[in-house]
Amino acid sequence: MRHYPTPDVANSLRNWTDAKPVWRVVLNYLLVWVARIAPSLRVRSWALRRLGVTVGEGVSWGLEATPDVFWPELITLGDGVVVGYDSVILCHEFLQDEYRTGEVVVGDGAMIGAKAVLLPGVKIGEGAEVAANSLVTRDVPPNTTVAGVPARPMGSDTDGDDETDESDA
Repeated sequence: MRHYPTPDVANSLRNWTDAKPVWRVVLNYLLVWVARIAPSLRVRSWALRRLGVTVGEGVSWGLEATPDVFWPELITLGDGVVVGYDSVILCHEFLQDEYRTGEVVVGDGAMIGAKAVLLPGVKIGEGAEVAANSLVTRDVPPNTTVAGVPARPMGSDTDGDDETDESDA
């Protein structure tokens, strides 16, 4: 993550034009709109690439999924990635005293469920799965399934499951 202090007493969002040129954000917004609603996966991938997203082979970008409008060039989607309906990949956070940016990398064969949100600076490992409606605040190891707000690994002994193994009886 990279940190940029706010130049005055106003919150960092009030100064967004100091961070990115207005013309670039407007162009990005139009390309994001195409990536969100185009009926063709080929057209969606074209729009993502024009935004600066690194798009691997065979990526499926779901309808209404939204890449970061300010820093889309910080997104990398590996080969065979699936990004589900209405998901959001953020590469920035505007805060009170600073704004932050961070690269988001989704590894080969990973799956992002519908309406999931990935925050700046996270890496989703190869073959990992993010469940629908999850908020990813930390890296996800390869071949791991995470779920929840915040997203946590599934299937561990700490998931609140009270079932006992028959051998314990």
